[in-house]
Amino acid sequence: MYYSTTYLSPVGLLTLACDGESLLGLWIAGQKYHGDTILEAMVEKDNIPVFKATKNWLEKYFAGKQPAISELPLAPIGGEFRQQIWNILTEIPYGKVITYGDIAKKMAVKMNKQSMSSQAVGGAVGHNPISIIIPCHRVVGANGSLTGYAGGIATKIKLLELEGADMSSLFIPKKGTAL
Repeated sequence: MYYSTTYLSPVGLLTLACDGESLLGLWIAGQKYHGDTILEAMVEKDNIPVFKATKNWLEKYFAGKQPAISELPLAPIGGEFRQQIWNILTEIPYGKVITYGDIAKKMAVKMNKQSMSSQAVGGAVGHNPISIIIPCHRVVGANGSLTGYAGGIATKIKLLELEGADMSSLFIPKKGTAL
């Protein structure tokens, strides 16, 4: 059985999903792929310990503190490739950015391959079911483009600014698939 609750954040209404033990999802209202990893109906239930812990984590995060991802039991649903990409995302330091190409290089090493497609990485990053906590907003294009955030570019900027990221070399693309 899957459960859901909501949390009103500075970036909009968030929907949280769990299995009673672990956090399975966190989606921003209107986000692309909202809830797509939970294939069954979710029962709304607010008083589950993992939801309380997640809301406390979010309170700290939006207050400008740096709560550790390891404080929460995360169990995003996805295949092995996506799981590995999401694991790499959890290693991106607070307030820092990394490119899709950098992640592709890390994955190529993990998979003992010469190279890895940045597009494949982008697909996995875009389908991250635990937004904000698994920090896919910290991934940018090779040229500094703020592209590719399923929660929207304005939200990505808000989150990076909250974290004090150096925005001087980043820009909003004039066109693209993730605008």
